[in-house]
Amino acid sequence: MSLLQEMGVYARVAELASFTQAAQSLGLPKASVSAAVQRLEAVLGTRLLHRTTRRVHMTQDGLAFYERCKDMLADVEELQTMFRPAPSALRGRLRIDMPLGAARNIVVPRLPEFMAAHPALEVELSSTDRRVDVVREGFDCVLRAGSLVDSSLVARPLGHYRMVNCVSPGYVATHGIPVTLDDLPRHRLVHYVPTLGARSAGFEYVDEAAGPQTRFLPMPGPLSVNNSEAYLAACLAGLGMIQVPEAAVRRLFADGQLVEVLPAWRAAPLPVSLLYAHRRHLPQRVQAFMAWVAEILQPHLVPIGTVPP
Repeated sequence: MSLLQEMGVYARVAELASFTQAAQSLGLPKASVSAAVQRLEAVLGTRLLHRTTRRVHMTQDGLAFYERCKDMLADVEELQTMFRPAPSALRGRLRIDMPLGAARNIVVPRLPEFMAAHPALEVELSSTDRRVDVVREGFDCVLRAGSLVDSSLVARPLGHYRMVNCVSPGYVATHGIPVTLDDLPRHRLVHYVPTLGARSAGFEYVDEAAGPQTRFLPMPGPLSVNNSEAYLAACLAGLGMIQVPEAAVRRLFADGQLVEVLPAWRAAPLPVSLLYAHRRHLPQRVQAFMAWVAEILQPHLVPIGTVPP
C-alpha cells in the first residue's frame, strides 16, 4: 500500500472514529486498515490516534495531519481528472443520500440516464427520512428538504417545494371536505413525528395577514407515523389529511387517488438544498452529480427568491 493510500485509509478511520467501519467503507480487512495506520504513524514519528476498547479519536497531531490529508487527497484526485476531456471519463464511487420521496418520485426514475452517461461510476444511494451524518458515514453529498441546522457543511440552495394539503376520495366520502380553518376540528390529521411518542404540532399554514407568519392549529387524529412512506399510505387509506410537497403527489392528483383541500391555507414552502463537507476541491464526479440533480429538480421547485402562490 502506498503512502497516499495509507493517508486515504487514515482519513476514513478519522472520519468514522472506527477501524471496523472504515474497513467496511473501504472494502478492506480490518487488519489491513490497522496496519496501514500503524505504518503511517511510524513514518511520521507520531501517534495519530488514541485507541481504546470503545472508541477511536484523533490526537492533536492526528487532527492537524487529517486536515492536511483532506486537502492533499482532494488535490491528487483533481490532478488525476483535470485533463480528461469528457465527463464520461468520470469514475469512482459516489455515495449520496436523499429523502424517500425525492428518490422514488424524481431521482431514481431519471437515474438510468445519469449512469448511462457515466458508466464508470459506482453509485451508492441511501434513501431515508433520518438525517445522516455526512462526514461520519462517508457521503459525498446529500439532498435535504427542510431547514438546515449543520453549519459545518456547505449548502447549495436549489429552491423550495410547494406544499399541498391532501385527502383521499374515501376520506371525503366519510368526512366531507374542509372548506375553512374553522372546519378542521371536525376532521382528522395524520400526524407526522420524527420520533414516535413526540407530539405533533398539528396543521401548519401561512397566515398572510400576519406578515406572513407560519402558524399551527391542533387537530385530532388517532394515527402518528415516523416516515414518509407510511404517511402517504395512511392518507391513501383514508385515515386523514396530510401536508406534503406537491411534487410527491402530482401523479396521485392526476390519477384521482388524492384530492387537494384548503389550497388557500398551505404550509410554508419547504427549502431544498444539496449539502456536502467542506473541501477545497470537490471531486468532478460529485460536481457532475450535483449539477444533474439540480437540473432534474428544477421543474418541481419554486425558484429561490419567489413566493409560491
